[in-house]
Amino acid sequence: MPVRGDGALDRLSRSVLHLVTLGAELRERGIGLHVIEQGIDTATVECRAMFGMLSVLAELQRELIVANTMDGLAAARARGRVGGCRPKLTADQAALAQQLYDAREKTVQQIADLFGVPRSTVYGHLDRDKTVPRQPKKTTLARP
Repeated sequence: MPVRGDGALDRLSRSVLHLVTLGAELRERGIGLHVIEQGIDTATVECRAMFGMLSVLAELQRELIVANTMDGLAAARARGRVGGCRPKLTADQAALAQQLYDAREKTVQQIADLFGVPRSTVYGHLDRDKTVPRQPKKTTLARP
């Protein structure tokens, strides 16, 4: 029973071993794989061989892309470039946020409102080693 999909062979798996195993499992269950983009139908011996060769090439291509990306990131770092978004708070703002938090002068929400950022940003800038965890506020029960 052939199964059709609209994707390419390299989208089916991340490694040749997984792709070959998947192909064998499908074959054992009587399921043929038809890769439209490459014109492969695993119902035939020739196409199963082509399936294996293309899977090797797909993995090679993926590994080359990963290696080139890593080389590019390393070269950018060597030139002083830093990836990711710029910090939302300056070093001075982060230090002030830490002081306000440690002194218990302001809550995280109040600090976030002060700088116009979300609470998660404030938490991201707090020093986890120096930050004293807050105790929950004690509530008094109203007596009838």
